[in-house]
Amino acid sequence: MEYLSALNPSNLFRSVSNVSSEVGRRVWNSAPPQRPFRVCDHKRTTRKGLTAATRQELLDKALEALLLSGVLTLVLEEDGTTVESEDFFQLLEDDTCLMVLESGQSWSPIRSGMLSYGLGREKPKHSKDIARITFDVYKQNPRDLFGSLNIKATFYGLYSMSCDFQGLGPKKVLRELLRWIATLLQGVGHMLLGVSSTLRHIVEGAEQWQRQGRLHAY
Repeated sequence: MEYLSALNPSNLFRSVSNVSSEVGRRVWNSAPPQRPFRVCDHKRTTRKGLTAATRQELLDKALEALLLSGVLTLVLEEDGTTVESEDFFQLLEDDTCLMVLESGQSWSPIRSGMLSYGLGREKPKHSKDIARITFDVYKQNPRDLFGSLNIKATFYGLYSMSCDFQGLGPKKVLRELLRWIATLLQGVGHMLLGVSSTLRHIVEGAEQWQRQGRLHAY
């Protein structure tokens, strides 16, 4: 009787439901997480930041983001290594730069003889910073005529120095301008006084020399 009661359809249904829930939970937990990647087309003119858990998911998203069509090939942007397998894709680091190629397209290095990095372009992974300079333009007051500028330089990631140029409002700019004009005029006035004093001494000396010459003549 106990064995027959264990075969009750309600108990069997409950056991099957528990097993299916546990299996679904394990499958969901084993799914790879979403990771960030940077993708571009073969000309490196369009760059997008995408997240994907699998290689195929990244290709599907790149197909729409980069407006591509046909069969796509995924390669590393830095050296053109083809990412063919899912295992190799899972070994890639986050924020890896990838290039998506359409049918008939091939990877090509940067045209210039040396690597150049502009806005939105990543530096090599194993490189070491020598110096990093940042410029920050900001306004402390909406009435400021010119914004303030902060320059910060970091060398070898250890030593840093910064310089801050404070912007001024219209009244302060006018006051500083008048102060500089007054200082300039004051300097010009001193210079004119010195020149006039020199000319006066020259004139007095010439007159005195003429008088001495007349006395010797008599």
